[in-house]
Amino acid sequence: MRTDIESYLNLDRLVHEPARLVILTVLAEADEMEFRFLESVSGLTKGNLSGHIAKLEEAGYVQVEKFFRGKLPVTSLKITLSGRRALKKYRKELNGALQHKPTLFTTMKKRFQSMSS
Repeated sequence: MRTDIESYLNLDRLVHEPARLVILTVLAEADEMEFRFLESVSGLTKGNLSGHIAKLEEAGYVQVEKFFRGKLPVTSLKITLSGRRALKKYRKELNGALQHKPTLFTTMKKRFQSMSS
């Protein structure tokens, strides 16, 4: 049985990071999105956005496609099914964790009970 505080500690940290949470949330609202638009919407710098996208791509949460429109390079992004599932699970777990009002006393009491069992 997880304690109230453990429910916070067990959140998906890849999704929990604010910039990555913004990226996944915005991408979940569209079929496909260009990097420049996501940069504008998120307010992140190109380098910061690129770094977070690389981590999400490595985890299989986003798909990155690079191509040329005429002579201009374009980067297109999509959230994957795995990314949608991770975002949905994260939201569910965070909402569940927020339903509890963890207190130090409650947590310690649960820990002592589990140790004495």
